[in-house]
Amino acid sequence: MDPHLLRTYLAVTRLASFSEAARALGYTQSAVSQHIAALEQDLGAPLLTRRPVAPTAAGERLLEHAGPLLLRLDAARADVVRMAAAPEPGLTLATAPTALGPRALAALPAVGATVRVLPRDEIPAAVATGTVQVGLVDGLVAPSDPLRLPDVAPLTAHGVAEEPVCVLLPDGHPLARRAGLRLGDLADARWLDAPDAGLPLARLRAANGGHGFRPALRYEGTDVRTLTALSAAGHGLTLLPRSAATGVPGAVAVPVTEPRVVHRTELVYAGAPGGAAAALVSALVEGV
Repeated sequence: MDPHLLRTYLAVTRLASFSEAARALGYTQSAVSQHIAALEQDLGAPLLTRRPVAPTAAGERLLEHAGPLLLRLDAARADVVRMAAAPEPGLTLATAPTALGPRALAALPAVGATVRVLPRDEIPAAVATGTVQVGLVDGLVAPSDPLRLPDVAPLTAHGVAEEPVCVLLPDGHPLARRAGLRLGDLADARWLDAPDAGLPLARLRAANGGHGFRPALRYEGTDVRTLTALSAAGHGLTLLPRSAATGVPGAVAVPVTEPRVVHRTELVYAGAPGGAAAALVSALVEGV
């Protein structure tokens, strides 16, 4: 399948319009129609209904493959370019909001670094496609277990930090004076749903047998200070690494004692980094 045709197909399905896809891609509407027709002819199945524009059953199945296929092609191109090009003088690092810990901060070069805070699920793809040189991803796991990263390309991952996790409670919460808490006892509490800033509720459900932890409020951002302010104001509980939960005005950080889970941070990169990226990798990996 021609990747150009796949990109056109993804644009049409995302925008639900041939004309909007043509405008977004810089093609004529006739060219977009020809791309879709050629793809349908190649696969021997109709992929879209026209009024309204929507994927057929075969088109839905193609959508499951098209995104990962195109991402892998972009990753392959970026990998070859990395090998052929001279090392970049600066450093571009993507990090989840709660992954940039003290060791990583200390290892950043004094000049020439760019730090991008991204949703944690986007970081492996950004590294694979060369948008950034290295990434810091984090998550909730059993002690010493690796994170489960998406299979977007051949990436190298090293664990660089682990720390306890805490539930952030308002000062006046009935459980705020406890020495420790079991997550299962909080499954029916009011929680903040902040997948890009805090630790996702889906991971808490998984640790609790797949149920509970219904959101009271959803925060669609990456600022941890906003998240902790919402929790301190009583809009819902949130689970954070101890370093992020400690010292929040109007709130108390209570350690999780059961199940045994930790906040783990991993450094992710592709190929053999050079320049400032190599120095960062060396500083973080050798210090573990």
